[in-house]
Amino acid sequence: MANIKSQKKRILTNEKRRVRNVAVRTRVKTYVKQAEDAIKEKDVEKIAAATKKAVIEIDRAAKNGVFHANSAARKKGSLQRQANAATAS
Repeated sequence: MANIKSQKKRILTNEKRRVRNVAVRTRVKTYVKQAEDAIKEKDVEKIAAATKKAVIEIDRAAKNGVFHANSAARKKGSLQRQANAATAS
């Protein structure tokens, strides 16, 4: 445990952020998984709705600093490519 007051405070704030980030990452993974399941089913309406929800959650996580902006863009792009391939075929 730290002796310096500011470091003690930093430890507490880091833990709060870590807990929040874990919750946000879990929520993003849930929505992405739902979108991927819809893509496997090849139901066009489900794909559109699930992909939209997943992209919104990824954007929200990136805005709050849970994901880097480029990482979020990569996740969204990958999901959109899968969705487009499933709806095209």
